[in-house]
Amino acid sequence: MAFSISSMTGFARLDGAHEQWRWTWEVKSVNGRGLEMRVRLPQGFDDVEPELRSLTRARLNRGSVNINLMLQSESTDARYRINQVALDDVLSMIKQISADVKCDPPRAEAILALRGVIEPADEAQSETARKELIKALLASFQKAVDGLVAARASEGAAMGAVLSGLLDEVERLTKAAAALGAAAPEALRSKLHAQISELLAGSQIPEDRLAQEAALLAVKADIREELDRLHSHIAAGRTLLGERGAVGRQLDFLTQEFNREANTLCSKAHDMALKRIGLDLKKTIDQLREQVQNIE
Repeated sequence: MAFSISSMTGFARLDGAHEQWRWTWEVKSVNGRGLEMRVRLPQGFDDVEPELRSLTRARLNRGSVNINLMLQSESTDARYRINQVALDDVLSMIKQISADVKCDPPRAEAILALRGVIEPADEAQSETARKELIKALLASFQKAVDGLVAARASEGAAMGAVLSGLLDEVERLTKAAAALGAAAPEALRSKLHAQISELLAGSQIPEDRLAQEAALLAVKADIREELDRLHSHIAAGRTLLGERGAVGRQLDFLTQEFNREANTLCSKAHDMALKRIGLDLKKTIDQLREQVQNIE
């Protein structure tokens, strides 16, 4: 069976270049309740973040995603320039503070050391050149996200095989419980007869009364509804494993339903053999749920 589910865990790295610029995108994701993004960009490129988020949302539905851009220029021109806007803001603040606090004015080198006051001269690129660079960065980022999607799909395929195996085990245990459940009425009747005989020191009781009591116990111990629902959940789980898109939440809900039926089966168990099967079911369902937490 081919599995189309995706994991929420993956990593992609992509190098790119445009004119004198060289960069590396790193995009990785781990489990998350929804889609959360953390973006780290070089100074001066914060305006690109909304587009990065939009491109990511178009491809991913769930996961905690970290986006990191490492960018550098290979220009041999190492000149620097003063960012006049930043300098004016700093001088204005110094003037305001000096009016309230009597202190020596800051030295020029201290002002120039402030972040943003001095910047590489090649950052003062033309608007056209900047637009071309951003266009190239976004195209490269799209490919990086494609790589992340592929990585998540590859891991999802491997996880699909594990989940399918766990569903097979749930089905095996469900069939074993059904075999024991089919013998429950006669077993309960014999057990009830032995207990009453022991309490009454061998005295006989009417067969119709014994049959009535045994029938009441059999109704209380009837697990056919639980078994039917377990089979239905198994079929639903296998269907979800073959679907495309985000099915993690549906699978998580399904494991809760599995667990509810397993708990009821344990509470209705008329002997230790059936109770052990119920406990094995709960153990397998816990393993299933643990794996499902990583599905998109």
